[in-house]
Formats: sequence, C-alpha cells, structure tokens
Amino acid sequence: MRLRKFDDNADYRFGQGASQFWKDQPDGVAQKVGQRLQLWRGQWYLDSGEGMPWQTRVLGNRTADTRDPSIRAHVLATTGVKKITAYSSNLDRDSRAFGVGLTIDTIYGPATVTGVNF
Repeated sequence: MRLRKFDDNADYRFGQGASQFWKDQPDGVAQKVGQRLQLWRGQWYLDSGEGMPWQTRVLGNRTADTRDPSIRAHVLATTGVKKITAYSSNLDRDSRAFGVGLTIDTIYGPATVTGVNF
C-alpha cells in the first residue's frame, strides 16, 4: 500500500520525492484510519454515502449505544487494518468535545492513530 504523507497541517506533502509516501508501513494505515474518521458522511461530493455517521450515530442525541460500535466498525473496514488492540473514547458534554484513541494491528505491524478529536 502506498499513501502520500500529510504535513503538520494535514495537507498532502509534495516536492520531496519518495520520502513523501508511506509504502507498506503501519503509519500509513494509521493515517488512512484517521483520514477516514475525519470524513463526515455526506461530505464527499462523489459519494455522499461514504464517511462516518458522526451526526446520527456518534454525536447526536441518544447515541451512547451506537457511538463506539460505529467507530470500531468504520476502523475495521479500513484497508490494511487487522484488528483494534486498544480503544478509548471520551465525551465531555460540558465542553462539547469528543476524542478517540486507537492502537491498531495492521498488515504491516502495530500503529497508533492520533488526532481524532471533535
């Protein structure tokens, strides 16, 4: 699997040759998981069914029972992910913040997914 790396601003990196790609590395799969989790359902104009159902299954009213299973299923459906080895989520209703922490086992080895906060 070959994926273009992100820079510190989560934009694609260009102009650095082969060093700007993840090639068969666990960090590439972790980046893909984070990218898929950041895409809200209906946000991509080419496929409005793609993306996480954040508004209806995770952050909406009465989503306590669907929140974590929806995120886990979305992560496990990512190409290269074998299993989730550690998972945590935190919903702070006072500050209206939600975060997810993940460690995954990929086809290339273990990886940690970072930066999934809303």
